[in-house]
Amino acid sequence: MKRHLVIFARAPQFGRVKRRLAEGIGPVAAMRFYRQTLDRQIRTLSRDRRWTVWLFVTPDHVFDHPAWQRATVRGQGQGDLGQRMKRPFRLLPPGPLVLVGSDIPAMQPRHIARAFALLGRHELVFG
Repeated sequence: MKRHLVIFARAPQFGRVKRRLAEGIGPVAAMRFYRQTLDRQIRTLSRDRRWTVWLFVTPDHVFDHPAWQRATVRGQGQGDLGQRMKRPFRLLPPGPLVLVGSDIPAMQPRHIARAFALLGRHELVFG
């Protein structure tokens, strides 16, 4: 069965990402942090052949960002975060699914592999 890694992301639009961080370090530095982290995360995680990377983005119409060429892009849809997080489970083909945020600098393929391994014994993994 195919494994699905879903990265939940915001389009890297100035002033719309990492707003709380921007209060402390400024909007330019916050935007740089977000773009670098998201770009690295997509690049690193999409190289691994153990899973397929899907990028669920908001707003729903921003599908053409250059960093997103390594992933299949879908819109998050409407609703609160919980409602939007349910969408990949409904839309993607059957198989284990790991959903992660887009701004986790320390995330490595070993973390994703561990989550999939745990899903083999549990219905839900949170970490």
